[in-house]
Amino acid sequence: MRRVLVSVLALVLLGLTAPQISTATAQQIDPELLAGMKARAIGPAGMSGRIAAVVALPSDPATIYAGAATGGVWKSTNGGLTWKPLFDDQPVHAIGSIAVHPQNNDIIWVGTGEGNVRNSVSVGNGVYKSLDAGETWTHIGLEETERINRILLDPHNPDIAYACAQGKMWGENPERGIFKTSNGGKSWEKILYVNEKTGCSYIAMDPSNPDKILAGMWEFRRWPWFFNSGGEGSALYRTVDGGQNWTKYTEEDGLPKGILGRIGVAFSPSHPEIVYALIEAEKSALLRSTDGGKSWRSVNTTTGIANRPFYYNDVQVDPEFPHRVYLIQSRLNVSDDSGKTVRALTSFLGAHPDFHTMWINPNDARHIIVGNDGGLAISRDRGQNWDFIENLPLAQYYHIRVDMDTPYNIYGGLQDNGSWRGPSTLWESGFGGGIRNFHWTMVSFGDGFDTAPDPEDSMRGYGMSQGGNLRRWNLRNGESLDARPPDPEGGPELRFNWNAGFAQDPFDPATIYYGSQFVHKSTDRGESWSTISKDLTTNNPEWQKQAESGGLTLDVTNAENFTTIITIEPSAVQRGVLWVGTDDGRLHVTRNGGDSWRSVEKNVKGVPANTWIPHITPSKFDAGTAFAVFDNHRRSDIN
Repeated sequence: MRRVLVSVLALVLLGLTAPQISTATAQQIDPELLAGMKARAIGPAGMSGRIAAVVALPSDPATIYAGAATGGVWKSTNGGLTWKPLFDDQPVHAIGSIAVHPQNNDIIWVGTGEGNVRNSVSVGNGVYKSLDAGETWTHIGLEETERINRILLDPHNPDIAYACAQGKMWGENPERGIFKTSNGGKSWEKILYVNEKTGCSYIAMDPSNPDKILAGMWEFRRWPWFFNSGGEGSALYRTVDGGQNWTKYTEEDGLPKGILGRIGVAFSPSHPEIVYALIEAEKSALLRSTDGGKSWRSVNTTTGIANRPFYYNDVQVDPEFPHRVYLIQSRLNVSDDSGKTVRALTSFLGAHPDFHTMWINPNDARHIIVGNDGGLAISRDRGQNWDFIENLPLAQYYHIRVDMDTPYNIYGGLQDNGSWRGPSTLWESGFGGGIRNFHWTMVSFGDGFDTAPDPEDSMRGYGMSQGGNLRRWNLRNGESLDARPPDPEGGPELRFNWNAGFAQDPFDPATIYYGSQFVHKSTDRGESWSTISKDLTTNNPEWQKQAESGGLTLDVTNAENFTTIITIEPSAVQRGVLWVGTDDGRLHVTRNGGDSWRSVEKNVKGVPANTWIPHITPSKFDAGTAFAVFDNHRRSDIN
C-alpha cells in the first residue's frame, strides 16, 4: 500500500540556544503487553457520514451495498435495519463506486478512491472484486489510478467491466481515463485516454446495448491553495463498439461553447434513445438527446444548473418516466418536464444536503436510496419523504479530545456533521453496557473541527467550524456564542484555515489561543483577544487567491484558504513556550509567551520546503522538546 509522506521529528531546545533537531527513535513495545486489548465500538452513528456509492439488488431491494468516503463497504440484507462491514481487512477505505452483476449477484466490483474531489478526500488503490457477495475480496489491478468514480458491467458477460478512473487529484499521472477488462480483471486495457491532466468523470451504458457507452472526460487539478475545474481535455465521448472507437462531441453536436468541465451522463432506462448530460461550462447546461446521443440540444441553462460540479454533477432518470430527471447536487433536484424546469426535491431538514449517489429501483421507481454527506436516506414515494439510516457509524473526525470526567467523555468535529460529545462508557443500568446514539450530544454545528471541553467544567467548551469560525458552547444553559477573533481595524484581513489551529493554555483554563496568519490570545474564554505574533506564514500572495478558486465554477467556501496557522501547541512543562505550525511549512516557537518568535523549520532536515505541519506535540517532560508531523500529500507526494 502506498503511504502518505508523513515525517515525525523531535525538536529540542537547549537552554537559550537555537532549537536543535534530532530524529525521534520510537521505543519498542512488547506486543504481548497489548495482546488482550481490542477495539470497542462506541459510535456515533446517529449523524453518520459521507456516502459516495450505493446500490441495491433489483431482485431483492432489501439487500443494499453502501460505499463510504472513508469507511469501506457495508452491506444490509434487511433494508437498512442492520449492517455488516465488508471491507475492514482491506488496505484502503475510500470507496468511489460499487457494481453488482445483474445476472450473478454474488459478483461485486468495487472501485476505490473517492471521486468527490474536495480537499479532504482519501485515495484508493484500484479495483477489488468479490465472488461471494462481499465475504472475500481480490485486488485486481489499476493500483495507480488513485480514484475510480464509476464501474460499468456488461449485463451479458460477467468478465467485461469498464472503470472510470479520475486519476490523481493533487498531481498528474497517465493512469487515468477509461479502462476495460474482458477477462474478469486479470488484465486491463486503457481504451480512452486524453492526457495526464484529464480523467473520467462519469460513464453510462445504454441499457439496450452494452457496447454503447457515453463518457465524460474531465480536466481538473487541485493545489493546496487553489482548485481548477475545466480545460481543453474535458469533453463528452461516445462509443458503439465497446470502446474500440470513440467519437468526441463538439459544439456542432449541440454541446456548450468554449471550455468544458465536469460532465454527468445518464440514459433513460425505459426509453434508451433519450439521454441526458449535465455539463459544466462557461455557461453550464443540462442537455437532452432523443436519438441515443447522436445529437444534443440544451434544455436548461439557468444559473446554477450545474451546482458545485467538482463535488457532484451527476444525473439520473426515472426508470418509468423518461421526462423525470434527477440532478444529484447540493440538494436533490428534480425535473418533471425533461429538464426544462427544475425544483428542489429535498429540504435541508428532509434529508442531509450534498448528494453524491443515487439508486432507483428499476422495478418500482418510487423506491429511491441516496447517499450524501450525512449518510444514507431511503424514500418510498419518489422523494417526497425520506427515512434517514441512523445506524451506519461513518463519521469522519477531524479532531479527537477527551475530558477528565469519570467516566471520561470524548469530543470531536465531524465533516459536515457538527461537533459532538459522547461518553467513553456507561455506568447506568438498562443499556447492556452499550452506548446508544442518544448518548451523544451535538455541541456545535457546520463542518466540525477541533472541539474542546473547558478544563474546569466539561459542560462548556469550544467548537470550531469551517473557515475559522469559533464558538463557545454551554450545555447547561444552551449558550452558543461567537468567539472568533475579529479582523483588526484598518486590516489586514485575517486568514483562517478550513481547519484552523486552536489550543488551551495548560496553566490557565481561561486562556485560549487561535491561529489565523497570526497567533491570537484570549484570557477570558474568547470574550476579547490580543495578537501575540507577527505573520508566521510565508505570506506568499500567489498562494492567497482563494477568492478565485474553482475554475469554470467559482467555489469560494474558505476551503482553499492558505498561508495560515493550522496547529498551536503550548508546553505543559514551562509556561510561555508555544509551538506553531502552518500549512505552508513554517515552524515557529516562542519561549516568552509571544514576545519573540523563532523560525526553526530550516533546522528540520530531509523535509521538502513548504510541507504542511498539521500536528505538534510538546514533550510532557522537557520544555524544549516537541514532536512535529510533516505531511506533503497535497503535492502528490504519497510514496
